[in-house]
Amino acid sequence: MLHAYLSAFAFIALMLFSLSGLLLNHPDWFKGRNPAVDHTLRLDAAELREAAGSADPARALAAIVAERIALKGGYKSGEVIDGEAQIRFEGVSGKSDLLIDLASGQVEATVEPATVTTMLHDLHRGKNSGAAWSWVIDLTAVLTLAFSLLGYVLFFSLRFRLATSLQLTGVSLAVLAVIFFVFVP
Repeated sequence: MLHAYLSAFAFIALMLFSLSGLLLNHPDWFKGRNPAVDHTLRLDAAELREAAGSADPARALAAIVAERIALKGGYKSGEVIDGEAQIRFEGVSGKSDLLIDLASGQVEATVEPATVTTMLHDLHRGKNSGAAWSWVIDLTAVLTLAFSLLGYVLFFSLRFRLATSLQLTGVSLAVLAVIFFVFVP
């Protein structure tokens, strides 16, 4: 019973990674773009002082702006240089860029939601997807390898197919080697 349940998960996950792998290999198949949305707002002097007094002013400014605007992604980076703060959020759901004038408190925010294709790409690669999704990728890889290896061993265990199995293995390895060494730049 455990084998059946683990197989069901492995097959669903394998289908997801196969589909997203196709999209990675052919990004022009589904061109699409969700338009970026620009927001402007002004931080008051108290908010600017609060952020300036924190250990990480860019992160503090990002938190203040995130309370007012629905930003896409998680905090990626931020720097405060010459009276301006530049802050970037990235995630599977999209990205956001903040430009904050620390003298006036003027905030210019650009929020760009991800398309379905970019979401699948990021999930496939594990980019900006967090630790939980990283575990899903690892679990899928381990289960797929285990079931593939088990199937391969079972394939070889059939005595009347042993010669054919060895020949198919050799041909498969040779074809992959030729493609790699001849056609891959």
